[in-house]
Amino acid sequence: MTDLPGYPSRRSFLKASAAGAALSGLALPASAQQQPQPVSLDEYQREYLNADEWAFIMAATARLIPSEGDGPGALEARVPVFIDRQLASDYGTADDWYMEGPHDPNAEPARGWQTPLNPAEVYRQAIPAFDAWCQETHGAAFAELSPEQQDASLTSLQNGDVALAGELREFWGLLLSNTKEGYFADPQYGGNHGMQSWVYIGFPGARAAYREWPERHNVKYPLGPVSISGERA
Repeated sequence: MTDLPGYPSRRSFLKASAAGAALSGLALPASAQQQPQPVSLDEYQREYLNADEWAFIMAATARLIPSEGDGPGALEARVPVFIDRQLASDYGTADDWYMEGPHDPNAEPARGWQTPLNPAEVYRQAIPAFDAWCQETHGAAFAELSPEQQDASLTSLQNGDVALAGELREFWGLLLSNTKEGYFADPQYGGNHGMQSWVYIGFPGARAAYREWPERHNVKYPLGPVSISGERA
């Protein structure tokens, strides 16, 4: 896949985005057991997304962080699992968000969340609306388009050329940010399988102590990453 118009290169995109993935907690002892291999994405039992939504998320995340290249793609990192679980959680229902109106879909992005819908509702309403736009524009739902058509469709979504209802204005931002979060977050949340993205960018993960390393410029960190649960890559 070639980069979407206006996007940085894949490597710079991934490395720059890593700083946005929040981590907390301490690593467990080195004796922690490796996690068992999960079921394939085709066999994964979804917690929130329906079949059509899952097909869209699989296809869209695969274009945002493709498998081609020298690092893992979104599917290898199991980003769709992360998104499904997040939408089924209190993040999806915005349990601890301030959601009172009034909401102004024409407000500047700096004014924050401007829809009465929570993230799970935005996905549920926006995916079929976007699929309908893809059907009208390209002759098929997003997941059934060619990679080139998918890239063009995502670019139109990013640029605001897809006529979504005002309360769905957050959809593109959610899709992009949740994809990056699933790629870089701790594996306990369902994505970043095997800490592949951390290995790719050289991130140490939740190691408890490496205070002597920040001042060692241009010296490669010799140890692999550790997850919050103690899993080691």
